[in-house]
Amino acid sequence: MIKIMFVCHGNICRSPMAEFIMKKLVREKGLENEFLIQSSATSTEEIWNGIGNPVYPPAKAELKKHGISCEGKQAVQLTFYDYDKFDLFIGMDSANIRNMTRILNGDPENKIRKLMDYTDRGGDVADPWYTRSFDVTYRDVLDGCTALLEELKG
Repeated sequence: MIKIMFVCHGNICRSPMAEFIMKKLVREKGLENEFLIQSSATSTEEIWNGIGNPVYPPAKAELKKHGISCEGKQAVQLTFYDYDKFDLFIGMDSANIRNMTRILNGDPENKIRKLMDYTDRGGDVADPWYTRSFDVTYRDVLDGCTALLEELKG
């Protein structure tokens, strides 16, 4: 089983979009039993008294436009203990990569990657918290997840 943790700053926009897009891609190929897919945050900004906020409404709406549900998802924080539980940690941008490396106390097994590095475009996934362009973020995440799945199942 391939275990993937998608990571962004707050776990309310980009990383849950990646989690649920990837789950859909895997399901469409009949591979759901070969993957464990989750998402988390590098910060606690969206987690209050141990309870995470749900997916940000515009991100949830963008997923829904594409027939994807993220019901029940709440923000959780990445922890040092996740390193041994997952095969890949996929960050959305360079700041996520730095924070993931700090939280995970390094990356001795080279598990930390950036999602857009799987595409021909490279760079960062557009952050809709600032751009408000959830459609652009959806496109980035879909392209990245599609390329990631192709590489993993190549």
